[in-house]
Amino acid sequence: MSRRHKDPPRPLTTDERTTLQQVARSRSERADRVARAKALLAASDGAAYTAAAVAAGRRSGDGVAHLVSRFNQVGLAALDGGHGGGPPCQYGAAERARILAEGQRAPDRRTDGTATWSLTTLQRALRRAPDGLPAVSTWTILQTLHAAGYRFQQDRTWCQTGVSQRKRKNGTVVMVTDPDATPKKT
Repeated sequence: MSRRHKDPPRPLTTDERTTLQQVARSRSERADRVARAKALLAASDGAAYTAAAVAAGRRSGDGVAHLVSRFNQVGLAALDGGHGGGPPCQYGAAERARILAEGQRAPDRRTDGTATWSLTTLQRALRRAPDGLPAVSTWTILQTLHAAGYRFQQDRTWCQTGVSQRKRKNGTVVMVTDPDATPKKT
């Protein structure tokens, strides 16, 4: 006989059960999501956590207990994996937005000491700013800019891929966007 569960599975709503069944049967879904859905369905049907782990192709009932506890708290978002280990993420959405805002700003030759941004000059500007990030690394800046769709151009500074300025015959400058920029990158 198994022990009493500290955090038993809560009753599933019809929408949750339908979604879990669809994910559990899916052949195009990621394997970890399918395994989590199978474990949650088995646990909600009254199976012991060890039996639910076996039904999901896993070994440990403790993992199912943690999954059920997380499902009780956040719902279907428990199907998605969390942070995969290593040190915790230091920079959230606000910090990434701050990095992007600084990268989009045109550098001032006097205060920033450059006419175009490089990773180190952008890092220096972010570290010096009163609302900046005092410990940001160039790797974090690079990853943030790449995730936002920016690429380093040798003759220009960090520019958004697929967006360029064109000067018309009448002298006005307009921004032109390439609609195929995203498919061309991949």
